[in-house]
Amino acid sequence: MTGKEKPPAPKPPAKATDTPEGERIAKVLSRAGVASRREAERLIEMGEVKVNGKVITSPALNVTAKDRITVRGEPVGQPEPPRLWLYYKPEGLVTSAADEKGRDTVFDHLPEDMPRVMSVGRLDLNSEGLLLLTNDGELKRRLELPSTGWLRKYRVRVKGNPTDPDLEPLRKGVTVDGETFQKMDVKLDRHQGANAWLTVGLREGKNREIRRAMAHIGLTVNRLIRISYGPFRLNELQPGEVEEVKPRVLRDQLGLALADASAAPGKAEGKPAAKPAPKGKGLKPGEGLRQLSETWQKATRPPARRASVEGPARPRGTPSRPGPRPGGPKKDAPR
Repeated sequence: MTGKEKPPAPKPPAKATDTPEGERIAKVLSRAGVASRREAERLIEMGEVKVNGKVITSPALNVTAKDRITVRGEPVGQPEPPRLWLYYKPEGLVTSAADEKGRDTVFDHLPEDMPRVMSVGRLDLNSEGLLLLTNDGELKRRLELPSTGWLRKYRVRVKGNPTDPDLEPLRKGVTVDGETFQKMDVKLDRHQGANAWLTVGLREGKNREIRRAMAHIGLTVNRLIRISYGPFRLNELQPGEVEEVKPRVLRDQLGLALADASAAPGKAEGKPAAKPAPKGKGLKPGEGLRQLSETWQKATRPPARRASVEGPARPRGTPSRPGPRPGGPKKDAPR
């Protein structure tokens, strides 16, 4: 061959590492309703999760539908369609799956045929009103993301007779103990004896935000009721009642592709939609969260003596026309 030889053809550039097939194990457990993604990661780190018979200790693993996943020996089934419930949380219940002080939780008072669920956000012990519940960890995470930016409205009773100018600092945003609270929508509704009723809207929902902000301007909150969370409203629900959100509403509000037959809609009033028929033996949705909380409690402290709640949830009237409540105030609720 005369002349210069043709240089060899350049090798094609190496392909970037393909994204592993499947989804992260913690996300799969969350979608199946075992626990939230963060709690699922803790379950994994505690060695409670096996994939194809092998214990895993890191959530950095992708799995597919072909993989066999167990949590504490119980197989994890395919996730049920996402479902959402509205629940009127009574005052005096904790929003945790298990409480280290032995206090009753909202999950202790749900109807027995209610499937395992997780709460979307929290309401503190002395607050009441709308709490969203879901069987789907990813839906829970989506609704809790700050980027969702949904307005949450509260009916707030404060001790004293504030005027509208007194509330102006809250509308501009305040800083309490070094923590900045965003602007609040605050409306003075009416005075009632030694108290006043306000409607407050906020988009952050930091820990005890309304109580701390009110205390900052010299007002004490003695009743707090969440009446809406984004497009979802408390409406006529009474303390302890549950109502499932219709699949069509989930589609409209959240863009979820759900079959209408995936849930039976309607107001529960102690009788929520029937639980879907179990698909063989498996870990119930939300069971991992409860078990994790109990294990964590036993591992970190001696068992706490259980305290009972003082009687059943009291019926209340329409929040906009509050009156004396039968039985008097609870010991742990400031009045």
